Formats: sequence, structure tokens, C-alpha cells
Amino acid sequence: MRSVWKASLALVILMVVVTLTSRYWTARIAQSLICAEDVTAVDAMLIENFDPNYLLFERAETLERAGIASVALVPVEISSEPNVANPVSQGIADVMARQARLRRWRTIPIGFSEPIALNAALQIRSRLASERIKSIIVVAPGFRSRRSSLVYQAVFGEAGIAVHCVPVFGRIGPEHWTETWHGIQEVLEEFIKLQYYRFYVLPLRPRHAG
Repeated sequence: MRSVWKASLALVILMVVVTLTSRYWTARIAQSLICAEDVTAVDAMLIENFDPNYLLFERAETLERAGIASVALVPVEISSEPNVANPVSQGIADVMARQARLRRWRTIPIGFSEPIALNAALQIRSRLASERIKSIIVVAPGFRSRRSSLVYQAVFGEAGIAVHCVPVFGRIGPEHWTETWHGIQEVLEEFIKLQYYRFYVLPLRPRHAG
């Protein structure tokens, strides 16, 4: 009886502690997924357009007006023809760039194969190297931005390209992600993917400079 009573008391104490500290640990989980914003003058911006998101284009336009970069690069899905963008992917990018009033931008057709972030970075690196781009700001969805920053720093760094990062949030931010099921799902998914890239994909990737 006494052991049951102690176990029940311990459970109650644990629930109280979790409740009282929930704001702290939920904030820490969210912040672990977000890159440190680093806005500085660069050769180009990279709008991480894997999942079309108008807010990324909007933020890129703000950076463009501030003179941060003279051109924005937008990855789009490649078609069955080499170096030709899929017309649907291209059309979506056109609409969002036009709506955001982004003036100077161009697409980079890439293949989307797993692991997507790493393979995309390798393809984009080739384009940056061919254009002699040596510094770039990645405009990325907030909860994916830490993973994106790690991947690009690892891959672009091999070619001497400096990487800076700007996280972008919509209605779900680091303070409110536990308030909706969609927010919880997004954060947990990105947390798992971050660990996957950090401890498996990046350490085992083939290393080639240039």
C-alpha cells in the first residue's frame, strides 16, 4: 500500500513539474529548430521553395529592397528534359514572385530525390559555383531553418561559399506551436528530421569540393 501511495505521489509531482515548466521546454524545443537570423549583404538570396510558401517570397522582397542581395534564386522541380523546369513548379514560383513584387530572381531546376535537402544542396552548389557566387542568404521556413542552415553550411562550405540564414514564420511561431495539432505535428516532424540529418545524413555524405 505504501509503495502504491509513493508511486501516486511521484506521478502527481511529475505532472505538476511538467505543467509548470511546459512553457520553458516547449520554447527550447522550438528554438532548437530555428537558425540564428543573420542578415548581411551577400551575392544572392536562396528562397527554399521545396514546399511553395508565399511568405518566403515576401521576406525575400523585403531583403531585396534593403539592398541585401541583388538577385534571388528559387529552386523548382526539374522536368523530364535536362535543365528545363517543370512548368507547374515554374508557374507557381512565377505567381508568388510576381505577387510579392520580387524584381530580380531566377529559377534553378533541380531533381527532388531523397534525402531531398542534401541532394538539392549539391545541385544548387554547382549552379552557385558556375556563377561565382561566394555568399548567400537562405530564406527558409522557420522550423526547418536550422536543418537547412546545417545542410547548406556543410555542402556550400566545401566550395568556399558563406551561408547566412533568415527564418520565416507564418501564424505558427515558436511561442504558440503547442496550441494547434498542426503546429505540434510540424515541430515534431522537423525535430525528427533535424536529428536524422545531423547524426546520419551529413556525417555519411560523400565530400567533394567545388
